[in-house]
Amino acid sequence: MPRADRTRAAGYGAAALSAAYGSMKLAQALGANALADKDPLPPDLRERLLTRDPLFVASHWALACAAVVGVVVALATVRPWGTSRARRLLVVATTTLGILMMARSLGVVGFGFVGDVLVLTGVRPARPEYAVLARDLAWWDLLLWSPFFLLWGACWVTAGRGLRRAEREQS
Repeated sequence: MPRADRTRAAGYGAAALSAAYGSMKLAQALGANALADKDPLPPDLRERLLTRDPLFVASHWALACAAVVGVVVALATVRPWGTSRARRLLVVATTTLGILMMARSLGVVGFGFVGDVLVLTGVRPARPEYAVLARDLAWWDLLLWSPFFLLWGACWVTAGRGLRRAEREQS
């Protein structure tokens, strides 16, 4: 696949994944479960999430709004921009966001492939009363959330790299 097509596909991919994530957070904000019980959270935070603590409801609204912004930013990566300053800002934003998402998926911030494997192998055991729940959530994170964030992050980074290349070629 040519580089320009890869960049375009990554931009559209980031938009689609932002829309999917935002739809889930909007559904949760409106009261649906929508995988809320599969969020890899510590037990006390998970309980607050599932009982619809106002802080979590507000965070779902904020994340749904952020996802709308994400869709717009992702689509902006496939459109030509008039000024190089706007392109540079877009490159920084998309690349940074992509790196953070990939770090989350790998386990740099505690969740992710590394953390899940540590829980599932017993290297990092959960408290006995939460052991079954911790293993269940680790499986969900390992098979759904971590790959989702890895793909989403890769789309952002690829879109950002393509923009940076296009900026250099126009200079």
